[in-house]
Amino acid sequence: MPPWLDSPAERLQVLGASPWFAHLPPQLSQWIAENVRPHELAAGARLFVRGDAPDGMHFVVSGAVRVGSLAQDGRESLLMVARAPQWFGEAGLFDGAPRAHDAWAAHESRLLHLPQAETLAFLGRYPQHWKSFGRLLAHSLRLALGALEGHALLSPARRLAQRLVAMAYGYAAWRGPYQRLISVQQDDLGTMLSMSRQTINQLLKEFEAQGYLRTARGAIEVTDMARFREFAQR
Repeated sequence: MPPWLDSPAERLQVLGASPWFAHLPPQLSQWIAENVRPHELAAGARLFVRGDAPDGMHFVVSGAVRVGSLAQDGRESLLMVARAPQWFGEAGLFDGAPRAHDAWAAHESRLLHLPQAETLAFLGRYPQHWKSFGRLLAHSLRLALGALEGHALLSPARRLAQRLVAMAYGYAAWRGPYQRLISVQQDDLGTMLSMSRQTINQLLKEFEAQGYLRTARGAIEVTDMARFREFAQR
């Protein structure tokens, strides 16, 4: 085990940054803290690939994990970039189906891994906790459906605003703490939203002129979340 987060108490504190985890029943949150395993990924390292057997859920402690698809010719389809304090990979817990996407480290990253077999055994003993995992899956489904609806109905500006707000809140509900500084490349935003880099750049300039945010190399700082969130929800 890596020499970091090697005690359940330390892991419990770090995991508490996740809105989903923070509202779990004490029995479940304590069990997760005792059973997650620290894992390090070098930049570019694969976490899993399409077709792999599901091995459990992952929590981002630091760094970033890109989730999407990599073609043999190098083309990339990017669904999301998972960052702290985000969970991902929970779908296989329910259906046992192979991984539907690839996941690889955008740069050096630290994760906590909740193994599949141990989790299923725990839920076999305490089936009342399936509901908590169901909430996490339902939230992911709502995000996916919202993205599909936005692609069909929303303007590019609204779609970009909604994605940035979602990233600032760690893809959780739009309330409570959020990250003012979002580490993301404009090319990645374009890939996730099916927009050109030029379109992303122009929209960010418009948002900056409105006072919603400031841009920097490889990062975006939200300077007025209340107004930016209001714009994204119109």
